[in-house]
Amino acid sequence: MRSNRGMSDPLAALLQLSHELGREDRPFAILGEGNTSARMDGGRFAVKASGCSLGTLRADDLTVCDQQMLLALFDATALDEEGMEAALLAARIDPAAKRPSIEALFHAWLLTLDGVAFVGHAHPVACNQWLCSPRARELADRRIFPDEVVCCGPASVFVQYSDPGLPLALAIREATRAFIAETGIVPRIILLENHGVIALGATPQAVMGAMLMAEKAAAIRLGAAALGGPIFLTPEQVASLAGRRDEAYRQRELRM
Repeated sequence: MRSNRGMSDPLAALLQLSHELGREDRPFAILGEGNTSARMDGGRFAVKASGCSLGTLRADDLTVCDQQMLLALFDATALDEEGMEAALLAARIDPAAKRPSIEALFHAWLLTLDGVAFVGHAHPVACNQWLCSPRARELADRRIFPDEVVCCGPASVFVQYSDPGLPLALAIREATRAFIAETGIVPRIILLENHGVIALGATPQAVMGAMLMAEKAAAIRLGAAALGGPIFLTPEQVASLAGRRDEAYRQRELRM
């Protein structure tokens, strides 16, 4: 398992990311919405415990899990609610730790992707206004301004609605694998129809930056739609932006 280079304390970094995603002045997550995770050494990862609030997350609200135990569930042919509960509890490194989020399954898989050390999942309002509409796929396939390309990538993964738990984790894996095969890049944003947004990155800053820009891009689309738009960037313009050396420099400086 790769280490989190530059992250001397991934749990502290994960708490900071969680608090940023759960800030009351941001329309990303309220109550127990959303979840976060961080890759750790030794085949382990930390994930938000079920029912906890991102904005007030404490160290004991993070559960460290055996990554391989949860990855093995992707091959389960039949796993009912009781079986899933038992599997999540069994994956805890500390048997006294809180129950991990049901969405720990997709976190376990996403943290195997190249360059991904942190994952943040939330339900931003503007993004969900698109994701709960007939135009949901536009949010993934089209780009509307340069910084959306810089922070969110030239395109995003789109996942049709699936029930939380193993069905959603399998749908995310299938759609993400297809995206990587088609584009040759690991996505920064995964959009879940009628559900929310997942941001991926090597650092908490990368995750937060992608999430913030995805929400801004969705809000701008809504305003543009009210004025007869939006006018999207062409594929050629997106490709040009994605390949610019000055934009790559900005990505490094922003730790994107």
